[in-house]
Amino acid sequence: MAEELVEVRNLGMKYQSPNGEIEAVRDVSFTVRKGEFVSLVGPSGCGKSTILSIISGLLKPTAGSVRIGGEWVRGTSEKVGYMLQKDHLFDWRTIYQNVVLGLEVRGTLNRESREWVLSLLKTYGLYDFRDKYPNQLSGGMRQRAALIRTLAVNPEILLLDEAFSALDYQMRIAVTDDIYRIIKKEQKTAILVTHDIAESISMSDRVIVLSKRPATVTAIHDIRFNLKERTPLACREAQEFPGYFNMIWRELDVHV
Repeated sequence: MAEELVEVRNLGMKYQSPNGEIEAVRDVSFTVRKGEFVSLVGPSGCGKSTILSIISGLLKPTAGSVRIGGEWVRGTSEKVGYMLQKDHLFDWRTIYQNVVLGLEVRGTLNRESREWVLSLLKTYGLYDFRDKYPNQLSGGMRQRAALIRTLAVNPEILLLDEAFSALDYQMRIAVTDDIYRIIKKEQKTAILVTHDIAESISMSDRVIVLSKRPATVTAIHDIRFNLKERTPLACREAQEFPGYFNMIWRELDVHV
């Protein structure tokens, strides 16, 4: 069995607001194995993104702890790549310039890293668009460019925060297939936050179901399909899919 790369233990988060204290997360624990794709699914506003921000080191929890590769998370880490709902590509930079931005910020843009970026662009179909600007690309291609920008700094873990929700339905299904293939080919560990049950089932090895705020873990499901080749689209058409969907939908409905 693969090693546990992410350990979340008894996580809690409280905020101070003008109306008093708000509890966003309560006693959340789970692990993610190396190479695994895990989704956190729950109702809107339940604290999913807060958990992701804590794992990334952007937020400090009020209780509990997170370890990545056996090391305590005490701030942001080069081991973690974060992909948000919007692609946040800069309109005045070419696709290539956008993709190397993280390397520039870290001061690691050199001959070797440039070659790595160009190989990613070639492998994932954006090399011919490297000198184009974001407004010249489709939404799906922009999301692919955003993922390549994240992969360019070679993180161990990818955090995907509602990364596909800005796309229309047809584009979203196509892009999840695309992004899933890239993540698996690059052998990355991924944690996806989503409120879309179908998306979580189709992409994940495990789905962690969260309650309404404050978020608590209500169930963890291993997702298995009898498929020769697993892709998100194939999973949506598999005979096991409706059973997983109905089970998770009922769990979420109970806790909304």
